[in-house]
Amino acid sequence: MDFLIIPIIIILIVLIFFSIVIVPQQSMSIIERLGKFNRILSPGLHFKIPIIERVAGKESIRIRQLDVPVETKTQDNVFVNLGVSVQFIAVSEKIFDAFYRLTDVNTQITSYVYDVVRGEVPKKTLDEVFETKDDIAQTIKDDLSESMDDFGYQIIKSLITDIDPDPNVKDAMNQINATARLRVAAQNEAEADKIRQVKNAEADAEAKKLQGQGVAQQRAAIIDGFKESISDLKEVTGAEVKTQDVMNMVMMVQYFDALRDIGTTGQNNAVLIPYGAGGSNEIMKQMTEAMIVADQIQTKSEPDSDPEKNIEESEN
Repeated sequence: MDFLIIPIIIILIVLIFFSIVIVPQQSMSIIERLGKFNRILSPGLHFKIPIIERVAGKESIRIRQLDVPVETKTQDNVFVNLGVSVQFIAVSEKIFDAFYRLTDVNTQITSYVYDVVRGEVPKKTLDEVFETKDDIAQTIKDDLSESMDDFGYQIIKSLITDIDPDPNVKDAMNQINATARLRVAAQNEAEADKIRQVKNAEADAEAKKLQGQGVAQQRAAIIDGFKESISDLKEVTGAEVKTQDVMNMVMMVQYFDALRDIGTTGQNNAVLIPYGAGGSNEIMKQMTEAMIVADQIQTKSEPDSDPEKNIEESEN
């Protein structure tokens, strides 16, 4: 009898060992009894009947991601490669459907992604694909959710992770973009040049205005100075000063001022004046003759004898 105890203990240990089922966290195990579905085990320690029951499989209830590359054609006949990422999870309440109704969930989801992408992208141009990629991703999610729900899977999110057209198309798009930016830059440069020209014209007009005011003030100051000089000269000499003499003096002053301005202006490279031993005499002779002629013309026209009055009239 004692010789049977050891085999019985061994058999019991083996049976206990094979009856223990440990289900990892975020997983669920399917138990079949004599080949038929019996129950679903949640994470933790469980027991099964050895030989009669078995663990048919495990189903993860963690979020999984499937990356699906899709090649398709757009409405403007451009072949483009799209990278689609689908995040999905097995629903705990539908583990039976997730385990028994699908042989390969990845293949099933891939087929649906191909169908949706190749049905949506050909309706759009390449630019529209870039602009509406989120809408395409939402369409994929909606269609997958409706289909995969019957198989016990929930679609968490669908993403368009990459849009890769043909290299020649990308080069053409970059060239178009560069040309558009160059056109904008040229427009901005032309606008800036226009503003500079307008500002320069305004500055030049303001400068000429101020210059004219300065010349007018200078002439007024010269006339005032002559008035005081003539008054002083009349008081000293006691004689009348002719208007022609005043005009001759003004002409002389302006003549020498003109020579001074010509000499001090940096834009003049040469000044033509009489040259030689008698150059100064020649200048004096010409000015004297001009004064004599002007005096004769003034005498014939009977000028006013009061130079101060004439100066005041000229100033007014």
